[in-house]
Amino acid sequence: MEESIPTPDPEQTEPKAVLDGWMTRAELAKELGVCVDTLSRWQTMRIGPPCVRTGRRVFYRRKAVLDWLRQKEIRENRISNL
Repeated sequence: MEESIPTPDPEQTEPKAVLDGWMTRAELAKELGVCVDTLSRWQTMRIGPPCVRTGRRVFYRRKAVLDWLRQKEIRENRISNL
């Protein structure tokens, strides 16, 4: 007879935090090594990573930041190879 592995009840598992996978502007600035004001300026100029504003706070989705960095890398390489 085969043993069945019990599957956890979704209602009994801990829910993920709402902001799991997101970071604040200060957290992103620290990771990128730039000032918070630089990220703010990039947002105004629409050249920075995509973000979401909730009230006075700004959040960046980690995956979106990684995608933005990859796109920037490709553009920079194409320009420098000309």
